[in-house]
Amino acid sequence: MATLLGFDFGTARIGVAVGETESGLAQPLIVINSEANDVRFAEIGKLISEWKPATLVVGMPATEDGSEHAMAPRCKRFANQLTGRFSLPVKLFDESLTSAEAEDMLRQAGGKYADWRERKKILDAVAAQRILQSYLDTYANSPDSHHGTT
Repeated sequence: MATLLGFDFGTARIGVAVGETESGLAQPLIVINSEANDVRFAEIGKLISEWKPATLVVGMPATEDGSEHAMAPRCKRFANQLTGRFSLPVKLFDESLTSAEAEDMLRQAGGKYADWRERKKILDAVAAQRILQSYLDTYANSPDSHHGTT
């Protein structure tokens, strides 16, 4: 059994999710609303201390034609910074359509999420959940799924 943290990296916000290999389930955790790296990594450090993950999973955007997305170099840099700061294995994982899926999930949930302003507050965390859930679904049966490098 291993705990994983998943990240939906953005220049203004970072969505974070947590998941377990035993249950194979991911759940949204928080959105880090800061562009300042010191604030971002301080928050991530607190989450790592609390959840003690074995692996970190960072969403990697791609274009529809499979070419590298404009944000891909920034996501790779973020993944490298996570490795350097926290000495944990970091996996890059395809995040295609996760933000759209997250938006649809929240809209369908209704209630307070019928309002865009309420959806926006947790959208990135739900996108991180979709990234991490897809990762868990893909690698749940692999004995080495929570080990390795970027």
